[in-house]
Amino acid sequence: MKPFIVVNPRSAGGATARHFDTIVQAVRSAVGDCAHAFTERPMHAAGLTRAALADAHDLVVAVGGDGTINEVVNGFFEEARPGVPSKPLRPGAALGVLPRGTGGDLRRTIGLDGDVFRSAARLKGERSAIDVGRVDYQTDDGSPAARHFINVGEVGVGVRVVELANASSKLLGGKLTFMLSSMRALIGWRDLEIRASFDGGPPEDLSVTTLAIANGRYFGGGMMVAPEARLDDGLFHLTIWSGFTLSDFVLKSSAMYDGTHVKFPGTRTRTARTVRLEARGAARVGIEVDGERIGWLPATFTVLPGALHLVR
Repeated sequence: MKPFIVVNPRSAGGATARHFDTIVQAVRSAVGDCAHAFTERPMHAAGLTRAALADAHDLVVAVGGDGTINEVVNGFFEEARPGVPSKPLRPGAALGVLPRGTGGDLRRTIGLDGDVFRSAARLKGERSAIDVGRVDYQTDDGSPAARHFINVGEVGVGVRVVELANASSKLLGGKLTFMLSSMRALIGWRDLEIRASFDGGPPEDLSVTTLAIANGRYFGGGMMVAPEARLDDGLFHLTIWSGFTLSDFVLKSSAMYDGTHVKFPGTRTRTARTVRLEARGAARVGIEVDGERIGWLPATFTVLPGALHLVR
């Protein structure tokens, strides 16, 4: 095993940088000596991962939050280009996760509790193939782009939620930060009018508060958006909320965290391998993946079965 650590020093409110000696000690105790690099700018983790794989590293450990993990996942592939199939750079190389972020949504799906030494011990576990999502979308200037994701893609109020959460102080912790951001985002919210096609089927006109395209089970700082989702079943699990208001969130928020919200009126679930979304009308509709707003509709989400190995 030849491990490499990609570290976001600003994660956990800067505590990752302050406690890096402890973090690297935990990783070395599990998998032996390893090289590392610190991220310095957006998408730097993807470049660091590609460089590590080119240098024959076969385990890349993401140390940071969901956004850092997303960038590392992108680095396992050639840079995504619209209309060009995704291509893994080093088949068989594996992703490891040492969660240090605010939301911590992927770590919940894979059963990590955030403790550095317990999470590091899992790095010597078995490697298993998992699915990766890909989204082809439009950038802010209207040009086509593509990106991979591992946890959840979304259109709807959650795009505003992640913008508010990412601009907020993280001192309150992930769950409370996202709860307060959700309440702020729902004030005066009006559902979005979109057109959706699933697995190439006929288009459906939808009015949505949120349409979540889930590979993992959680988003928004611990909300169980897709209770049935699995990382290795070759499917997206979709949850569509319509007519959801601030009062619904206040009165029913516990159901968001235990997954029982899928039984509520106005909630629809289904599975799909591809999802095509377009905005209806003149309003632009934003997209977020793995807790970061990346662009706009129209967009096509595609699951890539077994495209990445994960140590868990």
